[in-house]
Order: sequence, then structure tokens, then C-alpha cells
Amino acid sequence: MSNEVISELMREHIVKLVASGKRGDGRGLEEVRSLTIEKNYIQTAEGSARVRLGNTDVLVGVKISTGEPYADTPNSGVLTTSCELVPMASPTFESGPPSPTAIELARVVDRGIRETKTVDMAKLVITPGEKVWVLFIDIHALDYDGNLFDAASYGTLAALSSAKMPGAKIGGADQPLPVDHWPVSITAAKIRDKIVFDPQLDEEKIADARLTVATDENGDIRAMQKGLSGSFSYDDVRYVISTARRLGNGIRGIIQA
Repeated sequence: MSNEVISELMREHIVKLVASGKRGDGRGLEEVRSLTIEKNYIQTAEGSARVRLGNTDVLVGVKISTGEPYADTPNSGVLTTSCELVPMASPTFESGPPSPTAIELARVVDRGIRETKTVDMAKLVITPGEKVWVLFIDIHALDYDGNLFDAASYGTLAALSSAKMPGAKIGGADQPLPVDHWPVSITAAKIRDKIVFDPQLDEEKIADARLTVATDENGDIRAMQKGLSGSFSYDDVRYVISTARRLGNGIRGIIQA
């Protein structure tokens, strides 16, 4: 994801570390960084969460309002996801319209939520064909030190699980958002012939390929996204998927807490 230039000396140092099964921050190749989640971080949002994955810091807000359903899904609520990458988070981010990176990030997170049917969208219908609840998910990167895909995904799931539908807008009481499933994404980066999980920034800079896999609580694959110009072998993909399932189980418990 990063376009920053890294020196050849640093590149070779990271490659040698990874080749020996080590990483610059002391983690093992399959070890993810520390994860902390603060739910209900924004009091003016219907749901929110701030996630720190190592030094990567992401804030996600969920706003819920009423609106019309799409014509082809009259008995379903509406979900829209956007992402903002501001210069405050990284010198490689620029102000202005959403960058291709921001668009890709929003789409990957959105896909995991939709394909898992995380939220029961049928329960967001107020009047069939006329009025439904509309969910706006806003992802904001506050500090970028690698792997925004997973940090944004965790923040989105945490924000949704803490959200309440504002019943006062339709003359009723607030109700928890109907969250039924818990997709967790795990991102792997390939550096030469080694694969590392939850890559931090310096590892992202030199990675040949990236693969993000979202699995649900049953271990079913719900979304995949491949990035960068390098490739993964069939065995590589099988390995990433199996590891994503295992790591996802532990992370899911932190998000649900």
C-alpha cells in the first residue's frame, strides 16, 4: 500500500531477517501485533470504534438514518462504506478526492461485511419498498504503520457491534443493530519466498505480493483481495487461508469483548 522509497540497506536487512524466521519488531512470521479496541469512541455516532493494531491507528464511525431502499432490493436496508486517508496519517497520503488506495480499502471492508451478511439487512426495513435504515460506515486512518486493511476491518466490525438504531427518528426506542456474523480479515505479505502476517510499514514497502482473507466464525471464506505485482502459489494461498482461520479466531474474541 505504501509508495515510500526504502533504502537497499534496509531492504536487505528485512529480507535477511524474514529469511531466518525473524522480524524487525521481534515477532514471528505468523504473529500479529497487539490489538486494542475502544468501542463507542464517538458519542455523536450511532456506533464507533478506535482500533490500534501495533502503531496503526484507525477510527471508524457508523451513522444511521432513514431513507429509501434501492429499487432492486425493496426489502433490504442500505449499506455504504467510505474511507479517508489524510496526510496526518502518512506523508504518502494526499488531500482531495478518495485515492485508489482509499477506494480499494473501503471496497475490501465492505465486501467482507456484505458477503458474510454481518448485519441482517432485512431487519432494517421500516416500511417495505418505502423506508429503511441506511448505514453509513466512515473509516478514518489516524496513523499508518502498515496493514490498514485489517485495522479498518476490525474497527468496522467493532463499530457495527456497538451501534444502535435511533428509534426516536421513527417514534420508537433505540434498538441494537442486528449483527449476526463476525468476519475477520487477516492480511499476509510475501517477501521473496517467505510469508509474513500483519505486515508493518517497512515490510509492506518491500513486499512482492499481498493477500487479504476474511473468514467468518465458521471458517468459511467470505472475501479475498490480492494486491501488488507479485504472485502467490497454490500452496501459498492454502497456507494463508488456513493461518487466517486460526488467527481470526483469537482476534474475533477481542472484537466481540
